[in-house]
Amino acid sequence: MNSKILNSVIGAVSSVLAEYYYSHSALNSLFMESGAPGDVPEGNCETKCSLWLRRCNDDVCVDPMQVLGQVIQRFMDLEPNDWNQKIGPGQERIRASFAKNQLTYQMNGFITLAGASPAAKSLADYFKAGDFSSIEAEFDRAISQVDRDPHAAITAASAIIEALCKTYIEMHGLEIPSKQTIGPLWKSGQQHLGLNVDPTLQDDQKRILQGLASIVDGVGAYRTSVPIPNCPAVARMLAPFSARHALIAA
Repeated sequence: MNSKILNSVIGAVSSVLAEYYYSHSALNSLFMESGAPGDVPEGNCETKCSLWLRRCNDDVCVDPMQVLGQVIQRFMDLEPNDWNQKIGPGQERIRASFAKNQLTYQMNGFITLAGASPAAKSLADYFKAGDFSSIEAEFDRAISQVDRDPHAAITAASAIIEALCKTYIEMHGLEIPSKQTIGPLWKSGQQHLGLNVDPTLQDDQKRILQGLASIVDGVGAYRTSVPIPNCPAVARMLAPFSARHALIAA
């Protein structure tokens, strides 16, 4: 795969991100946290995005495609919704620019050649291999982002739950839902796991199961909220707690 970010991709990504974030401070934080080199470029939001991505191409110490994947991850992993009409069309515009250059975007910031698998293992691979030390590293990554980037922490927690549910569904030959997001995936495995609320259970047992389901629902809702509330306290509770408890339940 060409390690340079092509001009058509830079143009599409810069335009979409500038329109979505429309904030210099938000874009500065996004690029710096993603590993983009150097000081903040001058210019409007779109120009800033473009110059920073081009700078990644020119810096021999930087992997441009890795930075690009981190820069667009938060936006590309959002679910389109009625709160912000820019998300769906923006995601399609970026995917179209990728497709023209034989690239594809994978969840969690992986960019690969079309039809290829990500070079790094996915969360599902870790679950299938029983590599729980790598899953633990994902928990730690979620927790480390709680204060500086609550949305990224919730996205990481949601990705862990989704990967866990997909793996469980495949392992037990269950029907895979047409919409493979956290809500439908959880419900597909919930009954098989015996986590539905049974009227014969004691009240305290019912509350535990209801609480677990509510947290999973809350992670999905919080992840797709637009605008995202800046609430590290909520993220601190939901990110590690929800993903760990879903794993324990399975």
